[in-house]
Amino acid sequence: MFLGRAYLSPMDEINRKEPRKGRGALTNAVGRFEGYDHVAIDDGWGGADEPVLPLGTTVTEDTTRTIVARNRSPDVPFDRSINPYRGCEHGCVYCFARPTHAYLGLSPGLDFESRLFYKPRAAELLAKELSAPSYRCQPMAMGTNTDPYQPIERERLVTRHVLEVLRDFNHPVAIVTKGALVQRDIDILGPMAVKRQAKVAVSITTLDRSLARRMEPRAATPERRLETIRVLADAGIPVGVMAAPMIPGLNDHELEAILEAAKAAGADTAGYVTLRLPLEIKDLFAEWLEAQVPLRAKHVLTLIRDIRDGRLNSAQFGERMRGNGAYADLLSQRFRLAQKRIGLNQARDLQHLDCTQFRRPARAGDQLSLF
Repeated sequence: MFLGRAYLSPMDEINRKEPRKGRGALTNAVGRFEGYDHVAIDDGWGGADEPVLPLGTTVTEDTTRTIVARNRSPDVPFDRSINPYRGCEHGCVYCFARPTHAYLGLSPGLDFESRLFYKPRAAELLAKELSAPSYRCQPMAMGTNTDPYQPIERERLVTRHVLEVLRDFNHPVAIVTKGALVQRDIDILGPMAVKRQAKVAVSITTLDRSLARRMEPRAATPERRLETIRVLADAGIPVGVMAAPMIPGLNDHELEAILEAAKAAGADTAGYVTLRLPLEIKDLFAEWLEAQVPLRAKHVLTLIRDIRDGRLNSAQFGERMRGNGAYADLLSQRFRLAQKRIGLNQARDLQHLDCTQFRRPARAGDQLSLF
């Protein structure tokens, strides 16, 4: 695995105010663990006037030796998850996973969406962990950090191979994605859903295609995500919508419309998360606002501070997913009333995952059971 600075030249930093087509972040500042930074200076020879060149995507093998991540956060309804990829080509500028690229010596900015890592041994490592006598089954989450159905999954198939292992072990899985590619795996998820072992939530941030293209440049369009909900529901797979993140002053006015469109497409459940801006994302998001919605940038940042105790982020459990204060309370009340009116989250048993059927499949050489 190659770790180090980005492939971008200093001149790219001079042009940082010009968004790149198909990319979310504008800059590629070093991560918080680096001991140095660099500053680009226009020497007067016209370099600053050169157009920003397209930024290609590189994919590198990740040699991780474990695949199941554990967490004890009281803010999320799962204690284990699988992330087949590091980095995400969807390029969502607000993505809370961006700071994880700093652990690789890379930038949470453009590096996060252009320098990707895949885990080719994910299925093998998962089968080994599930086969351990000490393993106790609880629902596995996918899509909690980077999207398991980002574009490189079409060729790498890491997510599909992981699902095949979970199916073979009768292990329940819950998926969150913006990718329409999840439709490809209906042949696996459908039979699992019959046994109450699979459910999917499709993340929809906005119904405005123009805003989505700028904010989530390589994710499926809003229309494709609604179509994905419809196709999954028609296949008998429990499907919900995640209106996330809701960004005060930018897309939060769409909350009810998103829920209504998802319900019409076949969603049974819904949730929402308020924008989080941990670590390096604060600066990346502020840059994006100034470049993409300059007339609203100051207002949006003011509202974010209103729900985060005067800061741009709060990591406190119980508040980090919702915020606090009058504006956050109003958003929560709107969601509660809308879901009731529209008929979402009314039959929670439809998406209850069954762990009692978990079995370790027999392998060649295994001792035969007496029962």
